[in-house]
Amino acid sequence: MSMTTENGVSESMMPVWEQPDDEKSFWMQDRMHFPYPISRMEDDLARITLGSGLNRAHELYDVPARMEARRFWTYHYATMKPLDLPREEMQAMAARSEQKIGDVLGRLDTLWETEWLPEIMDHLMRFRSFDLMGASDTALMTHFEDAVERLRDIWLLHFKIVLPAYLAMSLFEEFYRELFSDISPFRPYQLLQGLDNKTVDTGNALWRLSQKAASSSSIRDIFMLYPVHGVIPALESFPEGHDFLIEFHTFLQEYGKRGETWGLIYPSWIEDPTPVIKNIRDYLSNSSHNPERDQQMLAVEREQLVSEARAALASYPEPVRGQFEFLLAAAQNGIILSEDHGHWIDFQLLNEMRRVMMEIGRRFSAAGVIVVADDIFHLSFEEVRDTARYLPRIDRRELVATRRAEMERYRAFTPPPAVGTPPVGAPPDDPGARSMAKFFGGPPPVSDNPDVLPGSAGSPGVVRGPARVIRDISDAARLQPGDVMVTATTAPPWTPLFATAAAVVTDTGGVLSHCAVVAREYRIPAVVGTGFATQAIAEGQMVEVDGDRGIVRIIRDA
Repeated sequence: MSMTTENGVSESMMPVWEQPDDEKSFWMQDRMHFPYPISRMEDDLARITLGSGLNRAHELYDVPARMEARRFWTYHYATMKPLDLPREEMQAMAARSEQKIGDVLGRLDTLWETEWLPEIMDHLMRFRSFDLMGASDTALMTHFEDAVERLRDIWLLHFKIVLPAYLAMSLFEEFYRELFSDISPFRPYQLLQGLDNKTVDTGNALWRLSQKAASSSSIRDIFMLYPVHGVIPALESFPEGHDFLIEFHTFLQEYGKRGETWGLIYPSWIEDPTPVIKNIRDYLSNSSHNPERDQQMLAVEREQLVSEARAALASYPEPVRGQFEFLLAAAQNGIILSEDHGHWIDFQLLNEMRRVMMEIGRRFSAAGVIVVADDIFHLSFEEVRDTARYLPRIDRRELVATRRAEMERYRAFTPPPAVGTPPVGAPPDDPGARSMAKFFGGPPPVSDNPDVLPGSAGSPGVVRGPARVIRDISDAARLQPGDVMVTATTAPPWTPLFATAAAVVTDTGGVLSHCAVVAREYRIPAVVGTGFATQAIAEGQMVEVDGDRGIVRIIRDA
């Protein structure tokens, strides 16, 4: 069987199996983290972070399953395999896992401050203290090997944080519903809103920067009237603009070590500040938006709802009230860490790895074995080692050109959401599995109306507006106030766009996905996990986003 891409290229629906037994596993595409084709090096990275980091965390927490990753049609797929153990052993191990992760829930804030964040800072120090440009080729490759090994420890830390953080939020939501059955679906999450975290800090700092731009008519005019790539040269041309750029670059040093999405291949805001310029322009266009004020309002509402819940529970037995307080604190810490770990690990530390690879790429390019520095990302880690060992005798230019072309060809290809052999029986229904289902979402309900796209309710409210189908963050310049942003997924670097969009619709995700959490913070409706909104909704089409019911309607007569 075959299917045809948007550019008319026919592709086989059957992947090339890497291992003989791969066909017996059930491989699902992770579009939330990898919405685009991934390079050969990013495939290696995914296998380290999942195959080593996640699986070592599963061993630590006694989770009776292991993850494997593959690259089919240049897209990332993964499978979760239960351990081959007798039923009684599996049940006993699952019980130990629940206990081990549960023991961490009450200490999330303490572990973060005393163990996890210090370990992150140690990794950052070790990266940043190395003189990339001044190092010899031999020293640079030794640093590369250390960095690859360091990734394994970093992603063990990543999942040590993530697994209990999301479990805490999920358990609180479930317990709250047991206590208060007649409530809005979003009420439990309102008790977790308005909390400081690095994603919120980034948006607030960017807004403050825009206010400084607004205070000068000359700087404001440059942002509003000049093309994006002309803004910085124009600001450099006069003293007041030069002073503003000092603050602009200070912001980038603090918050700009993030790319379009997860991975190595996308340049950071420091390398290409176009998204930051676009977001400042949007803030200048929407003078009524004040994220700091909005966060304060969310915090006031949160504390009011917490007080009301405590009052309603006053006559309950102490163990019930104690469990509420325990899970509330754990969930609030969990939602903070869900964003803060991403700032430090997924972006700051991955950016350091990107800098290592770009320096090696620069030297390979100077030796003539690749064309430009970022060609390096189309080589595997082992090919990087071999190229360095025999430099300049191994020419990688043709290989890189072939792999670049392959990724570009598959960019228009819609791969199947899953391949392989579906598992027998129902999926697991344990607390950890439910928390991950709320993060990743599940298959959307089937609709018999092509103009109705069901998904998951991500953030409450109903809004109508023209759709802007944003394939990647470079498309964001088309997003205007009042538009509905329709995209495959969002990552933390997209957060300031929520200040511009009237609503958000995604192909992926559940109620605990990044998009849903941020949309609730920005008080805009969101429907997540629609499966194929980016294909079903045309650019500029009027849509209605019903975030309460998790439904998107295409308005044909608008």
